[in-house]
Amino acid sequence: MTNKPVVLVGPMGVGKTTVGKKLAKRLDLPFVDTDAVITKSHGEISLIFAERGEAAFREIESDTLVPLLAEPSVISTGGGAVLHERTREALAMATVVYLSTDGKHIASRLRGGNRPLIKNGITDWRQIYNSRKPLYEQVADITVDTSNSSLVQTIEAIVEGLKRRNANA
Repeated sequence: MTNKPVVLVGPMGVGKTTVGKKLAKRLDLPFVDTDAVITKSHGEISLIFAERGEAAFREIESDTLVPLLAEPSVISTGGGAVLHERTREALAMATVVYLSTDGKHIASRLRGGNRPLIKNGITDWRQIYNSRKPLYEQVADITVDTSNSSLVQTIEAIVEGLKRRNANA
């Protein structure tokens, strides 16, 4: 169905990893979570932020993502991956799916996580999401609103979007 990687972007807590794993199975493609790759090779993301800062983390994130775009796969990115210009430029090599949300279900998903940018919970999350939303929209080839969708419905919407893109290619 696709000879390019499918990259999932969207705010933290929207379900990029969960959707990515299921989508990869559906498309019979390998799945890669860039946050997991970074953690394995560089250590905990919260420590990278604390010790080296966000700019250094965004460099690591971009350095991790760009080589992954060479092969067909499903890739979930961190919520802020789109902040780095090189990452946004590299995403042109992929089919980018933006998982949007109204945010109503996010608070429960964020509990218990160690997320360095949202120390004040959903208030910080909304501010960050609103500031990044134009970048998600800029890089997106397909947008799927996950607000009131089940996992199955989200996967189906992505697959339909990929079919439409391929039919128009």
